[in-house]
Amino acid sequence: MQLGLSVSDSDVSSFTPLVVLELADDTKAEAITWLLNRIRDKQQNGGAELLVNQLLFPAQDDQKPNPNVFVVGSTLQRLLNGAEDVGLFKEFQDGTMRGFTYANRESFKDFNGDGEGFLSDAECQYIIKHELDTLRAKNEEHVPGYPKLKLYPGKSVVRRLQSKGVLIQYFPLHNKEDLKRLSFSWYKKFKLSLQPLDDIRHYFGEGLALYFGFLEYFTFALVPMALIGIPYYLFDWEDYDKYVLFAVFNLVWSTVFLEVWKRCSATLAYGWGTLSRKKAFEEPRAGFHGALGFNPVTGREEPVYPSSKRQLRIYLVSVPFVLLCLYLSFYVMMVYFDMEFWAINIYNENPDIATSILLFVPSIIYAVVIEIMNLLYRFAAEFLTDWENHRLESSFQNHLVLKVLVFNFVNCFASLFYIAFVMQDMVLLRQSLATLLITSQILNQVMEAFLPYWLQRRRNKKVHKRMRRLMGDKELPLLGQVQLETEMNTYLGTFDDYLEQFLLFGYVSLFSCVYPLAAVLVVLNNITEVYSDAFKMCHVFKRPFSEPAMNIGVWQLAFETMSIIAVVTNCALIGLSPQVKAYFPESDTQLILIVVAIEHVLLAFKFILAFVIPDVPKHIQVNLAKLEFDSLEALKKRRRALGR
Repeated sequence: MQLGLSVSDSDVSSFTPLVVLELADDTKAEAITWLLNRIRDKQQNGGAELLVNQLLFPAQDDQKPNPNVFVVGSTLQRLLNGAEDVGLFKEFQDGTMRGFTYANRESFKDFNGDGEGFLSDAECQYIIKHELDTLRAKNEEHVPGYPKLKLYPGKSVVRRLQSKGVLIQYFPLHNKEDLKRLSFSWYKKFKLSLQPLDDIRHYFGEGLALYFGFLEYFTFALVPMALIGIPYYLFDWEDYDKYVLFAVFNLVWSTVFLEVWKRCSATLAYGWGTLSRKKAFEEPRAGFHGALGFNPVTGREEPVYPSSKRQLRIYLVSVPFVLLCLYLSFYVMMVYFDMEFWAINIYNENPDIATSILLFVPSIIYAVVIEIMNLLYRFAAEFLTDWENHRLESSFQNHLVLKVLVFNFVNCFASLFYIAFVMQDMVLLRQSLATLLITSQILNQVMEAFLPYWLQRRRNKKVHKRMRRLMGDKELPLLGQVQLETEMNTYLGTFDDYLEQFLLFGYVSLFSCVYPLAAVLVVLNNITEVYSDAFKMCHVFKRPFSEPAMNIGVWQLAFETMSIIAVVTNCALIGLSPQVKAYFPESDTQLILIVVAIEHVLLAFKFILAFVIPDVPKHIQVNLAKLEFDSLEALKKRRRALGR
């Protein structure tokens, strides 16, 4: 059944395709017709009023192509109206960032003529996604052709089709020219300069741009610690006790680091128009289910799931499972120590090159096991969090982050805490920290950079070969591009990227005073991380939809929690130093009390610093207050005009 343009049409699509929508190849014809009509229908009739055409791929020898692949676009007028609907902020003529309104379009800085080029591709794709996500059922009782796929007035059509596997995926298309320019300025030439964050934001959106902004800031913030750490490491390599000064510097650095980032984040978000942007009303997740009920906020019928049932699932199943995983982590840690003592005994009996190398084997094996356990736990945590049936995506993400952070923290750092405060062996602590850090970085680079690159190269060659065999000399760039991008991996968000930086921050802030090269290793890792992540975003993953963001969200709290733990850890390490113990030769109690008192003072200083340093710079606060005042004045004038 042909519902759109055929591949032989000279202009494969009569509009600029922005989004690809792929349905299951066995989708019923009446369901496809109904969905396309709803997408094309006027807004006043409950449609999305978008443009959509079918892409027909030629038959292949080995497999039948999916006939249900469509490209979605929009008229410029519809996109401008949609920009107002989603609350998009753009730069005003006076330099401030204001919510776009079609009525005042001429007052915005880059709006010229009919507005061509005013919205970026990422913004246009975000608007189309919003319109598709808010496409709602009217009076249909079920999806045509699927009697068991129930609908009710107000239900999101796209989310319903997604949850039942009728809609396989929908994703934004890459813009080849823009991608080429971005790739060249971002990673194709090695240069000691800042990343093009505005270009990244323009192409991928604010959420991803903020991650790369944080990655860049974190890397630069580590440079002073790395510069101090190199001579400290070289001159005090055999003296494991002289780490007090470095621990003090570590305390100050971990406190100031996050407070300054808040200001940098606010500056970026203000320049991108997301700092004062109101958060969009959250719709239920695609996988959320429950008995049909009434939402008093929206006035629509939607699934309702009792909070008490969710809490029972969390506390009777999820929490015990997490505790069981933590127990397994501790068990594996004790096995590692048995291996460590075995290697040390062999070295003591016969100290030579082979046995000295053997000393590092237990730590390397343990580091590999840690990465495997983290990966397996991640899948289990996602399954459990999905099973808990959270209504909102934000709630789902918060519970997932909490589960993953707790386990990863214990799994990665428990052995180091045990060595530092139970065994009190600073030599073994330095060796274990170095081995864990280096091994985890090598594994991450292999898994995140080399492996995806190799797999994508193979996939690209297969797709290009297939298209050349089928089409010969005929060049159909859109068909080839869609075929290639449909088979790309889906980018699952910045969760894993922030998690990696969180763990690296932990290695640096918690124990780097006994291994000063930790900061150097993390700086080198992050430099390669910028290039590998940039390449992956441009050529390995499908282009993600733009996600407006005003900060790094729950990860800010995670990093701040780690910095608090770092204060306690470094104070304890200072207390264990022979240099400090020498001042209290006869009274361990007095030493403990003094260390605890210093730790409380430093924590108080940290919170005072957080209070004194404003999260938002003064000039941005003034601009936001001015914008709010202008909005109130405009509202008063409108009311006076209506009163007349």
